Amino acid sequence: MHDIRFIREHPAAFDAGLKKRNLAPLSAELLEIDKRRRGAISESETIQSKRKALSQQIGIAKRKGEPADALMAEVAGLEASLKKGEALAAELDAELTRRLEVLPNLPVDDVPDGIDETANVEVRRVGNQRNFSFPAKDHVALGEATGEMDFAAAAKISGARFVFLKSRLARLERAIAQFMLDLHTSEEGGYTEVNPPLLVRDNAVYGVGQLPKFAEDMFHTDSGYWLIPTAEVSLTNLVNDSIVEEKDLPIRVTAWTPCFRSEAGSAGKDTRGMIRQHQFPKVELVSVTTPEQSDAEHQRMTGRAEEVLKQLGLPYRTIVLCGGDMGFASRKTFDIEVWLPGQNAYREISSCSNCGDFQARRMNARYRPNEGKGTRFVHTLNGSGLAVGRTLIAVLENYQNEDGSVTVPEALRSYMGGLATIPGPAKAAK
Repeated sequence: MHDIRFIREHPAAFDAGLKKRNLAPLSAELLEIDKRRRGAISESETIQSKRKALSQQIGIAKRKGEPADALMAEVAGLEASLKKGEALAAELDAELTRRLEVLPNLPVDDVPDGIDETANVEVRRVGNQRNFSFPAKDHVALGEATGEMDFAAAAKISGARFVFLKSRLARLERAIAQFMLDLHTSEEGGYTEVNPPLLVRDNAVYGVGQLPKFAEDMFHTDSGYWLIPTAEVSLTNLVNDSIVEEKDLPIRVTAWTPCFRSEAGSAGKDTRGMIRQHQFPKVELVSVTTPEQSDAEHQRMTGRAEEVLKQLGLPYRTIVLCGGDMGFASRKTFDIEVWLPGQNAYREISSCSNCGDFQARRMNARYRPNEGKGTRFVHTLNGSGLAVGRTLIAVLENYQNEDGSVTVPEALRSYMGGLATIPGPAKAAK
């Protein structure tokens, strides 16, 4: 949520931020609503003050036995005017909120300009793409050949964009998630593991910026709950309507959960395989920190997500998103893209975003500084550490062998009971 006071004091900067998002300037319209709202509030306060003074006069007149009918009639008139003024102020306040709550966060100055992903800028590239001596298969061909990746059976009971993983592939997915959690909760990782709710109320999805604008992207139950599109929703809301002490910051939490997305508007996009599903597992990273530390925390979070790929030996690149490609709540985002030989392309596997105080204002999440008085809004950050299904895809495609078997990365073998190779179709069938 945007601070109307910032818009009053820096209308040009606000409009410049919107321009970076490829949106038209809106400060003049918003400030006009705000001016009328403040005027209605001021008039109501004047009426209240006058009503209080008249009420005192009525009391004095009655104690003296003097007539007070005229004064009482005037108070009655003020009551009607006050109700009208308060109703107008509430109406304008609601209108201002409706206008502000659907506007995305403003990008920081060093975010690249651009309309879409074509303007994103590569920051670094790590690892070498493997030179295959045979035609590389994609994860669908590898998984379906052994019968351990079954889209047809899932389609019978759930429809498109679902999959059954079986046997060694099911274990491999679990192994990847456990490896990620152990890495992030290590002393160096510094995150605390959390097992959060998967069903949340309106205020939780509103707090992170999913409502009201992105309702169609989520699944909603008949009983009024939302299925989380990412554990960011649950984890970030740990500080909802709270005041934390600065000495307790940063808060770093991680969770491995299923995530649920309707994929509205993605018809025909990534329909083959596990790239884009309605239900998928992900390890999420969330940090809550002070404004002064959020940029450094953003770099740290991105580094922790990259560390997963480094330890798995998967080539990747990190890019900074342009203003037109960033998520709604982000003020700066680094995407990490893993190399998928089966697609001959880098594909997103993590998105690490610094949301500044944008979510904190919606959640009323504050901290009390070690020095000075009052409270300040916290800064919130979130990132995938990583998308587990896409990591599974990357392992299968990058570690495949000509016979359809897959070498298990060293970092995962202890989680696979020492298994070094997932057999190809001929051996898996035996």
